[in-house]
Amino acid sequence: MFSIIIPTFNNLEYLKLCLESIKKNSKFNHQIIIHINVGNDGTKEYLKSKNIEFTFTEYNSGICEGMNKASIKAKFEYILYAHDDFYFCPEWDKFMYEEIKKIGHNRFYLSGIMMNNGPIKFDCGNNIMDFDEQKLLNNFKNTKHYDFQGSTWAPHLIHKKLWNEVGGFSEEYYPGTGSDPDLNMKLWKSGVRIFKGINLFRIYHFSSVTTRKKLDIIRNKGDITFLKKWGFSTKFFKKHYLKSKSLFTGPLDMPKKNLIYYFDLFLCKIKKFYFKLFYNDSH
Repeated sequence: MFSIIIPTFNNLEYLKLCLESIKKNSKFNHQIIIHINVGNDGTKEYLKSKNIEFTFTEYNSGICEGMNKASIKAKFEYILYAHDDFYFCPEWDKFMYEEIKKIGHNRFYLSGIMMNNGPIKFDCGNNIMDFDEQKLLNNFKNTKHYDFQGSTWAPHLIHKKLWNEVGGFSEEYYPGTGSDPDLNMKLWKSGVRIFKGINLFRIYHFSSVTTRKKLDIIRNKGDITFLKKWGFSTKFFKKHYLKSKSLFTGPLDMPKKNLIYYFDLFLCKIKKFYFKLFYNDSH
C-alpha cells in the first residue's frame, strides 16, 4: 500500500513503539524503510532481526538527506514520511486510502493530525515511560476536530512521482526544520493545490523527542533559509498560500493580493534584507 519512511537518530525505544503501532493499527500491509543516522544504540541490529529495510549513514545526515536516501527504496506508489516518535492510531491507513480514492488523481499533499504535541491537546504521556496506550486507544476518536487546509507537516503522504518531480526534501535545511514548508512551496510551484490535513488520520506525538535539542536555534535557521530562498517567511506562506488551520473547503486558489498581503510581504522583505546583511550560515 504505502512506503513508510522514518528517519531515526539513536532513538530505538521510541522507534520500536512506532513500528509496533504501525503493525497493530494498520488495515493494510505497508513497506517500512528506516534511515538510520549513526545508530550506535543498536538500531541497525534490531532492524536486521526484524527484517525491516533500512538505509544508513555513519554520521547524522538529518531528516532531508535520510529521507532522500531511503525514498530510493520505495516500491509503492505513495510515500509516507513519519517521525520515529510517532504512535499511529487505529485505521489511519484506511482513512488515507479512502481520501486518495475520493480525490481521484495524484497531485496532492495529505497529512495527518498530531495529538498531544499538535492541534489536538490530549495527554497520554510526554515520554515512553509514562505513555498510557490504553487511554489513547479508548479515547483518540472522541476529540472533535475537522479536515483542514494546509498541513501539520508530518506525517505526510504524496505520490512517489510527485516526490521525485520536486526533488524530495531540500538538503540545505539540515537537520530538517524548514524542509516541510519548502517541500510544500515546491509542490505549489509545480501546480499542486490540494494541501489537506485528514482529521481521522491521527498520530500521537511525544513532544518532539527527535528535535528537542537546540530546537529554537534549529527552527530559526530553517525559517531564515526559507525566507532567503523564497522571499517570504514560512508564516507568510502558511497564512496567504496554504490558509493553514482553516476548514478544508477544496483546492486552494492563488492568494488574494490585498493590503494585508502587501503589508505582510513588506515585513518579510525587511527581514530578508536584515538577514542578508547580518546573518551567515555559520550562525
